[in-house]
Amino acid sequence: MVRVPKLTRADASAALHNPLAFIAERWTPTTRTVQRAALAALVMAVIIVVTGGAVRLTGSGLGCPTWPKCTDDSLTATREMGLHGAIEFGNRMLAYVLSAAVGWAIIAARAQKPWRRDLTRLGWAQFWVVMSNAVLGGIVVLVGLNPYTVAAHFLATTALITVAVLMWQRTREGSTPARPLVGKAVRQLVWSLIAASALLIMVGTVVTGAGPHAGDSSDVPRMPVDWENVTKLHAVLAWIVVTLTFALWFVLKAVDAPRGPLNRTRDLFLILLAQGVIGYAQYWTDLPEILVGLHMLGSCLVWIAVLRVALSLRERPETPQVEAPATPAQAYDATSPSMAGPR
Repeated sequence: MVRVPKLTRADASAALHNPLAFIAERWTPTTRTVQRAALAALVMAVIIVVTGGAVRLTGSGLGCPTWPKCTDDSLTATREMGLHGAIEFGNRMLAYVLSAAVGWAIIAARAQKPWRRDLTRLGWAQFWVVMSNAVLGGIVVLVGLNPYTVAAHFLATTALITVAVLMWQRTREGSTPARPLVGKAVRQLVWSLIAASALLIMVGTVVTGAGPHAGDSSDVPRMPVDWENVTKLHAVLAWIVVTLTFALWFVLKAVDAPRGPLNRTRDLFLILLAQGVIGYAQYWTDLPEILVGLHMLGSCLVWIAVLRVALSLRERPETPQVEAPATPAQAYDATSPSMAGPR
C-alpha cells in the first residue's frame, strides 16, 4: 500500500499563501484537459443565458423577491413560493456551477507546463465578469426587473462569452505571436462584421426591453420605444450581418484563403439563417415563449460564430520544443564504438 505523504507545516503555509502555485507544483494537466476546462466555462456561460431566459419567459424574475437571500427570512426558495421561486432559485444556483467551471479553467491554465500567463489572465477575466454580473443580477431583482438593468445583465453575459471564446481558442493555439492568414482588407471587412453583430445584439436587448415578456406576472414598465419600429431595425441589422457574411465568404474564396476562415464563415452563415427563421417565426406567431428562448440561444451561437470567424484569420503555431543539449558524457557514450553496443 502506498503511503500518502503528510502535509508539512511549510506545505500548508504555501498552500494558504498561493494555492494556485501549490497545485501547479504538484499537478500537470494535459493540453486536452486545459482545452476541456476552457470549453466547459464557455458552455456554462451559454447555459446561464438560456436558463436566465427561462426565468424571464416563465414570469419567474421575482420568484425570489430579494437578493442575496431568496426572501428576507430564507436563503433558499420555500415550498410556498411555488414553481416561480424554484425556477429563479435554480438559476441562481447555476451561477455557482458557472463559477466552478471558471475556477476549474483557471486552475488548469495555471497548472499547465509551461505556464502560459495569457490563459491564466483570460480565466481571471472571466471570474471578475462573473462576480460583477452576479452583483448586477442582484440589482436587477432589487429594482424590480427594470428593463435597462436586464439588458445590461444580458450584455455582461455576452462579454463573458467573448472572453470564454478567446480563452478556448487560445488553449488550441501556441503562445507565439499571431500571424495573419489574410490581407488587411479582409480583416477590416471582418471588423465591420463584428461591429454590425454587436449592434445587432444591443438592439436585440431593446426589442426585449420593449416587448411583452417582462419577466414577472405583474406589470413591469417597459422601455418607452415603439416595439414594432425597433423590431424592424433589428431585422435590418440582421440582414446587414447576413450580407456581410455572404460577402466575406466570396472574398475569402477570391483571395484563396485557407480552409479555416472559409469553414468558420460557412458555419456563421448557416447559424444566421437558422436564427433568422426563428426570429421571423416568433414575430409572426406573437412571441411564443419557446421560440423566444431559442432565439436567445441563437444570439449566443451567432456571437460565438462571429468571434470564431475573426479568430480564424490568424494562427499561432506551437512553440517549438528545444531539446536540452547532451552532456559530454552522453555525447561520448553515443559516439564511442566501445560503448555504443548492447550492455
